[in-house]
Amino acid sequence: MTDLNRYTLITGGSDGIGFELAKIYAKNKDNLIIIAKDEIKLKNAKSRLEDDYGVIVEIIQCDLSVDKGYKKIIEVVEEKNLIVDNLINNAGIGCFGFFHDLEEGLEEKIININITALTMLTKYFSKKMVERRHGGILNVASTAAFIGGPKMSIYYSSKAYVLSLTEAIHDELKDLGIRVSCLCPGPVRTSFQEKAGIKKSQRSKRYLMNASDIAKCAYREFSMGNTIIIPGYKNKLLILGNKLIPRALGRRIILKNNS
Repeated sequence: MTDLNRYTLITGGSDGIGFELAKIYAKNKDNLIIIAKDEIKLKNAKSRLEDDYGVIVEIIQCDLSVDKGYKKIIEVVEEKNLIVDNLINNAGIGCFGFFHDLEEGLEEKIININITALTMLTKYFSKKMVERRHGGILNVASTAAFIGGPKMSIYYSSKAYVLSLTEAIHDELKDLGIRVSCLCPGPVRTSFQEKAGIKKSQRSKRYLMNASDIAKCAYREFSMGNTIIIPGYKNKLLILGNKLIPRALGRRIILKNNS
C-alpha cells in the first residue's frame, strides 16, 4: 500500500519518453504528477494511467518555455501539500538551423525549458528531499551533451549543461540518501524530431530507438543509482567514439550529417 500523498513528478509526461516512464511508475503503484503544455494530452494521459493502473494522477498544465513558468508547478505542489519522491525533468525542446538565423525569441524558450526550469525544479525539490533524506532526481539530457552540435547549437549546449549539473549534484547528494542520474538517449522515435524541424532520412530512421525501450532502461539504471544512463549499445559506442576522435572532427561530422 503506497502513501497516497507521495508522488513521482514528470515534466513533459503526456507523451514520448515521459509518458512511457509514467506508465512504468504507475505499474509499480507510484502516484503521479504529470506536467505538460497541452491540456488535452494531459487529460488523456491522466485517464489512461488511472484506468490502466489504478493510481492517483495529478495534472498541471504549464508552459515551461515562458519566463518563470516553472513556478506554477511549485505553487500547486505546495498548495496541495504533495510529497515528490521522484523528480523527472524530461521536458525539453530543440531547434534546427544556423544560430544566427534562428527565429527571434526561440533561444529564450529553449533555455527556459531545457536549463532554467530544470535547474529551479531540481533545486526546489532537492532541498525537500535532503530534509527527508530520501528521494531521486532524473534529469534527461542527450547523447548531444558530449559534443558541440553545429545547426543545433543551443540544444546541444543546453544538454551539456544538464549533464554537467547532474554529475555535480550526484556527488553532492549521494551520501544524503538522494539518487541523482542523467539520462542521455540518442535519437528517439517521438514527436521531438518533427517539432525541432529535423528531417531524418529513411536510413537514419532505422536507428531511432523506441521511447518505451529508453524508459525501461532509464527506470532500471536510475533505480540502481547510476550517474549517467546511455540506452542502447549503439549510443554507447557513439559516445566512446566521440572521446577517441578530435572534437573538431566530431563537429565536422555532425555538420555534414545535418546539412
